[in-house]
Amino acid sequence: MHKYLPGSALLALAVVASPVLARAPSVTANEAATARHYASLIEGSTPRLSELTMFFTQMPKGGDLHHHYSGAIYAETYVDFVDKQGFCIDKTTYRIETDKATIAAQRAKPAAQRTCLSGAEVNADENTWRELVKRWSNKDFSNHVAIQPAPDRLFFGTFGYFGPVANDNLREGLQEIKARAIAENVGYIETMFLLSPFVANPAFDTSTRASVNDDAALGAQLRAELAALDANAAYNTSIDTFVAQINAASEGIDDERFTMRYQNYTLRLLAPSQVFSAMVSSFKAAAKGGRIVGVNIVGQESLHVSMRDYLLHMKMFRFLKTVYPDVKVAMHAGELALGEVPPEGLKFHIDSALGIAGADRIGHGLDLAHEANAPAIIKTMREKDIPVEINLTSNAFISGVAGADHPIHLYRKYGVPYVISTDDAGVTRHTLSHEYVQFASQFKPAYAEIKKASYNSIRYAFLPVAEKQRLKKQLDGRYVRFEAQVAAMATQTARAK
Repeated sequence: MHKYLPGSALLALAVVASPVLARAPSVTANEAATARHYASLIEGSTPRLSELTMFFTQMPKGGDLHHHYSGAIYAETYVDFVDKQGFCIDKTTYRIETDKATIAAQRAKPAAQRTCLSGAEVNADENTWRELVKRWSNKDFSNHVAIQPAPDRLFFGTFGYFGPVANDNLREGLQEIKARAIAENVGYIETMFLLSPFVANPAFDTSTRASVNDDAALGAQLRAELAALDANAAYNTSIDTFVAQINAASEGIDDERFTMRYQNYTLRLLAPSQVFSAMVSSFKAAAKGGRIVGVNIVGQESLHVSMRDYLLHMKMFRFLKTVYPDVKVAMHAGELALGEVPPEGLKFHIDSALGIAGADRIGHGLDLAHEANAPAIIKTMREKDIPVEINLTSNAFISGVAGADHPIHLYRKYGVPYVISTDDAGVTRHTLSHEYVQFASQFKPAYAEIKKASYNSIRYAFLPVAEKQRLKKQLDGRYVRFEAQVAAMATQTARAK
């Protein structure tokens, strides 16, 4: 655990984080012209959003490091997957029906009497389609006129609707994500792809929860469970099958324009034995190398089980980092806002992810200002070069944290590295370009900072050095072309006046 710094330490942090006098890299004429053009778009109290959108759609954005595969695909695609698999959609619940007998009985009825519709039938009925998309994404949330769930419940609830088809069409889903990324000049995505294999052990569930504050006893239990998992032939076969599934789905994704890599994850809402065994399979799969480059933990952080078992999960990560020290860990940590949990629940999540679990990147990091060790967290992330993954759209929708309330102010002020990411662009129905528009219009960073954020998404990717160098060189070329285009447009505009 980090030693708490007194409030006065914030002043010291500000001094340390101030710009260091050093020779700046040379700026080309086109880069300077691009910076001037961008500055004109954000000046004043009303940034020019349409022009910013065009600017960022064209701008190379490096990569997207906080990206959930299933949440990135739009509802429209999932409806198409329903027909591909021969399922139907209950028009009263908008759930996907997968039972073959029920589907057959529905199809035997006249069309007017069916309560379970094909994807094509849903698409043909505007009202039904609109109601479906309202449940499978946040579309029209602000326009709802009836009683509706809270934003966080709607967001996390969407996965239960399209879940039955999400993991059975992996190749098609990845191709859609790739095409959309290329269209908006994104060269790399590191996606949280699939839940790793897990098994249940009720005795382990009870014993580990009882020992969470006894590191010696807990360590012995984790070592024993790992040994049992290592000896479980069926479990280890499932890991091999899992890795083969990812490799098969990702064939043909990488090319000269685009690269994708994959994180496996565990789900913090499961029982401890299931969480731990999914962690183990995630680490084992990542340790094999190849396209799997890291591990993560997902699931709504404010729920009872997530809060109760948070420290236990961090200690599980700590243990497995000693077994697999070379495996990279990205951690959803501190995705909490005041009021979502009692105040004491906001005091330690980022700190524990860093100091106990050894996270290499922090996802969201929303509760920074409330953390008891906030100054030490800032110092650690800056000095150890640990970035935070910023997801403005989902933070605003799920937790209501936006604008002046967003901790990106603190991360930027005190020199913590950051990347701009999408989170679940299919659910929140936006793009990485839109995230940059939000960042630029709300916080008005200079073009140099925008460009650095784009390069950071390659710098902090869980990739070998050679791969990062390749992607950086690729990004260099894209910026040369982009800045030349912006400079030419600026010249044309000036001549037309």
